Amino acid sequence: MTTRRLLLRTGVTATVALTAGAVTGTSAAAAPAAHPRRDALQQALDDVVALGASGALAELRDGDGVWRGGSGVAELGHSRPVPTDGRFRVGSVTKTFVATVVLQLVGEGRLGLDDPVERWLPKTLPAGDRITVRHLLQHRSGLYNYTDEVLSRIEDFIRDRYRTYRPRDLVALAADKPLLFEPGTSWSYCNTNYILLGLVIERVTRRAYGDEIARRILRPLRAWRTELPGTDPFIAGPHAHGYLPVERDGGIQPVDITAMNPSVAGAAGEMISTAADLNRFYRALLTGRLLRPAQLRAMTTQLAGPLEYGLGIFRVPLPSGTMLWGHTGGIPGYVTYALTTEDGGAQLAISLNPWGGDPSPALEQLVLTAFSGTAPTTRSATAAVRIPLLDRGW
Repeated sequence: MTTRRLLLRTGVTATVALTAGAVTGTSAAAAPAAHPRRDALQQALDDVVALGASGALAELRDGDGVWRGGSGVAELGHSRPVPTDGRFRVGSVTKTFVATVVLQLVGEGRLGLDDPVERWLPKTLPAGDRITVRHLLQHRSGLYNYTDEVLSRIEDFIRDRYRTYRPRDLVALAADKPLLFEPGTSWSYCNTNYILLGLVIERVTRRAYGDEIARRILRPLRAWRTELPGTDPFIAGPHAHGYLPVERDGGIQPVDITAMNPSVAGAAGEMISTAADLNRFYRALLTGRLLRPAQLRAMTTQLAGPLEYGLGIFRVPLPSGTMLWGHTGGIPGYVTYALTTEDGGAQLAISLNPWGGDPSPALEQLVLTAFSGTAPTTRSATAAVRIPLLDRGW
């Protein structure tokens, strides 16, 4: 198995013993009496850990109230359980926040979806006159994904984990590569797009894109525990540790990657948040609190690619007919799922620390249980829903 595959997968298919046994958490909001649906949610979360994570947490908000659960350990080699209110790196979920600010600027008449990148970032891209803001939002630019180079070798990434990257340096990694396709003619997920959008926000507003996210979204929603850390490598407050599986001494060993300089992800995936804050954000977004009707329609109706990707958000149909919207995120050590119903009536946020295996079936079961409204009669190893982890780097 190559080191590249080890880095970009959510886990590794190998028989690996954790250095600490899984510690199962319980729902913070569960009543003492048996509650079949909440028991099923907790069981699915426990299965996530059993199938390939050192720890996991989740929060579901719906008409029945709030359920929080945790499973596994916060740090390998220790018995401390995962904090259910813990903070974590959200990776590409950052993209929906960035897209929301871009669409707010469009609604204010300060930016156009069909503005070419060249208008706002002159001489940044050879094809900047053919790539538009809409192409960036929807991953239809054809640009090379810079993380394919930054994350090409796991040992190099670990060695450089505290390096500071400037956004324009990351863009430069892609600008010299040939386009994958003519802009607007196809779809390919690309982190370079959102690094550019961060720069566009800064050019339009004359403020850092992180400051705009804080001013326009985080403070109005009182999402006090969400931040854009910039170059700060540490996660403050309660949190679970993240790990990378590395081939060493003839076996697979975990390397603690919790502390890392997130400037390598920037506007494509640097944010730190909590399950509660993510749920609050997606509810506000889908219920029209953050965007004007025309911009919310554009975000959720102009879909592209096999994954039905809108403008910074994607759609997941469930077998029941329920339509979910949200984003997933993967940054070394952390995987995030953030999903909400189309009417904003229910939200689910999950964070896990992948390690040794494939927790996807349990994650899908957790999603089905959360949005079914009832406990499943049987737990299936293969859920009839596929939720893409769009970027296993971010």
